Amino acid sequence: MSRRIFLHGVLIVYSIVFIIPLVWIFTSSLKSNQDIFAKPFSLPIHLDFSVFIRSWQEGDLGRYVINSLVVTSISASLVLLVSSMAAFAFSRFEFKGRSKILTLFIFGLLVPIQAFFIPQNQLLDQFNLKDHWFTLVIPYTGLGISLATWLFIGYLDSLPKELFESGRIDGANDWKLYSSIAVPLLKPGIATIAIFTILGSWNEFLLAMLYIQNETYKTIPVGLLSYSSRHATDYQLLFAALTIITIPMVLIYLVFNRQVVSGLTEGSLK
Repeated sequence: MSRRIFLHGVLIVYSIVFIIPLVWIFTSSLKSNQDIFAKPFSLPIHLDFSVFIRSWQEGDLGRYVINSLVVTSISASLVLLVSSMAAFAFSRFEFKGRSKILTLFIFGLLVPIQAFFIPQNQLLDQFNLKDHWFTLVIPYTGLGISLATWLFIGYLDSLPKELFESGRIDGANDWKLYSSIAVPLLKPGIATIAIFTILGSWNEFLLAMLYIQNETYKTIPVGLLSYSSRHATDYQLLFAALTIITIPMVLIYLVFNRQVVSGLTEGSLK
């Protein structure tokens, strides 16, 4: 019992460490810039929620949100499609070079993004793919496929082979086995990987800053720089913008929390 209480205490403290900054950002957005510096940890005196409307309009946040939604949705869809099909092939078929190809996916998990930034940048220049949504979709998809494939493989390996053998006996081809048997059973894993991919693409800053120079295609992390000028930053509007873009991600995780946990645990049985 004491161990259980200790564990819950540690988890509560751990949660508070992450919740406090979110609360502080929200309360700071309701204070003036002077109060943010003079009394950074005090509660706002006047609750003026119009600051969120001003932040949305003055920072042109709507355009950045649309760009992030397009990039994130396409990237997540491609990651789920490609990785689930790859995992199905690795889990259910034996073919020459299988282990070597899987090793490449391991490198995808280990190698940091800075290690391949220069060749990736050169390839995008050569194919004239800079300053567009797909400038970010391509690397985001590549970054997400390795982890997603391994998670899907772990989940598919935990399923009984008899399910697929019976489908094969009934005359199902490879595509039918994948679409009618594997995909429905992968729903917990799909939710988990979708959340990871969405959060990663939504919050990614480095590639978005370096690859996108055209204001038309900038995503939220880079768009937030518009609240800062050479000599000053409007912190009230910046914190309001951070609140606006953070709430949807928090709500998505809260709604799909059980699916995320289920996908991680069930996919790690083997």
